[in-house]
Amino acid sequence: MARRESAFPRSHALYHIHNHQVNGLYCITSQNNHNLISKFHIYTRSIILAMAGIVQEYKIPLNQPDDCDNSKYAAEVKNEIIKNGIVRPTGYNVSFHINPMVEKHHFGRSHPMKPWRLTLAKGLIMAYGMHAAMDTFASRRATQEELEEFHTHEYLEYLKTAKVGLPDEDDNKPYNLGSYDCPVFDGLFNYCSIYSGASIDAARKLCNEESDIAINWSGGLHHAKKSEASGFCYVNDIVLAILQMLRRYPRVLYIDIDVHHGDGVEEAFWSSGRVMTVSFHKYDPINFFPGTGGLDETGPKSEINPGAHHAVNVPLNDGIDDDQYLRVFKQVISKCNEKFRPSAIVLQCGADSLAGDRIGTFNVLVQGHGACVEYIKTLNLPLMLVGGGGYTPRNVARAWTNETSIAIGAKLHEELPLHTPYRSHFRDQSLYPDLTELLAAKGQTGAKRNHNTEKKINDIVSSIHEQLRFVEHAPSVQSQQIPPDLTAWKQEVDDKIREEREEEESFRLQKEEGLGVLREYGVKTVIPELLDVAFFDGIESHGKTQLPWPWQQVGRHKFGDCKTVTLFKIY
Repeated sequence: MARRESAFPRSHALYHIHNHQVNGLYCITSQNNHNLISKFHIYTRSIILAMAGIVQEYKIPLNQPDDCDNSKYAAEVKNEIIKNGIVRPTGYNVSFHINPMVEKHHFGRSHPMKPWRLTLAKGLIMAYGMHAAMDTFASRRATQEELEEFHTHEYLEYLKTAKVGLPDEDDNKPYNLGSYDCPVFDGLFNYCSIYSGASIDAARKLCNEESDIAINWSGGLHHAKKSEASGFCYVNDIVLAILQMLRRYPRVLYIDIDVHHGDGVEEAFWSSGRVMTVSFHKYDPINFFPGTGGLDETGPKSEINPGAHHAVNVPLNDGIDDDQYLRVFKQVISKCNEKFRPSAIVLQCGADSLAGDRIGTFNVLVQGHGACVEYIKTLNLPLMLVGGGGYTPRNVARAWTNETSIAIGAKLHEELPLHTPYRSHFRDQSLYPDLTELLAAKGQTGAKRNHNTEKKINDIVSSIHEQLRFVEHAPSVQSQQIPPDLTAWKQEVDDKIREEREEEESFRLQKEEGLGVLREYGVKTVIPELLDVAFFDGIESHGKTQLPWPWQQVGRHKFGDCKTVTLFKIY
């Protein structure tokens, strides 16, 4: 097996399993149904990673059953591929980003978040043979530099060194770590780096046009803030992925169908006109986390802030069913697409909006959840699918398996394959359980009453359509392809910009000294169309402007009246 150096640093290199390479990265894929037995056997036993310069064989964790590791299993998968008519999509590529090492992490015995749900989902996806229709990448860990694209250095350093077993009685929990929602557990930073790395890699595949639909079911942790863990989320992989995409795409539409409000992503891009966030969630400001996402939370109040009207929230009540959910989803998204005209889409597919979820309160079925993905696919834009919530593992696996099939355009048989790993965990062994079966997982005998009246749904849609009237099409933004080694490229650009600014500052100081005028360090004037001046009230600068993310000083301009105006740019 030939080995070739990757464009990534050695510790990040991916090596190809067979004869398919993309722009210096190597993927594991089956181009057709021929030789599937040997290719799948290679996939399950020999995902090769470069680690510290040594090529090592990857071994499946969690003591996966022997039936998944022999020629009989591979033959059964081949038959399943033929049975379901699974082929590679025509006219577009789907990439599947996984790192099975994320599955072994454990939040705690009583904690609702179970990374093991990813084992069930991956096993079911592979059992149907859908890997034959996708380019499958063993994703790398994100570097700390990449995580610092959004998160603060201090927060990440604490995340790396946090100790397991912080006492519950200790009220001092820095960065909200050690709380019940966000416990400290073994391998915490490693866990965050793995799922974030998968989302970053997925975004880069889209940017480089190596993929049209990129999937990372381990991602979607939408509550994490810049320097705070929140709601089972420690690092916001979605924000990191969107930041990558903004280097290539002028406008990104973020859609969230988790039962919880996508507050972390909304907050990160609150003042951005290049990202529109749309969240469909249960809203109860007192009794349901995070208590945000009301209909009136539409972005900054100042009309000259570019983020005004770019936060779209769809607050729902308990018990909404497939018909209502899909209707409001289509009516809202179609108008957002019309007004915002996105260049790419990120869809967070949190499965806690399914009926029978341990935490969720909706009556949405696997089919209804998947119909949202199917509708987004029809928009024919670069699409990234990420996971999110979901606290009944077997239903999470069902939903994400169904949505993977939608991504590749396959129609799956309802009965789960007999060779599915852990098949006994699925009770009725059906991919599409009815409402009764879903609710049984939660110990319910009947559906939760639907508290969403038709009037309420119509009022929500009308209000959002009115909000979107004020959204102006974002201006064209220059973009460029993302090179494989983004870190080195970014450092080179940053160094060049810094040198140019130092030269400009040196020239300005010399000129002011010659004129005998005061040096102007504290100017707080900005380009009016970018930002409300009041946003920077109180910010004093002595030599260097310190601005909150995502604003950055990009230069100064002198007008005829000799006033120096500081120019700012949003990233």
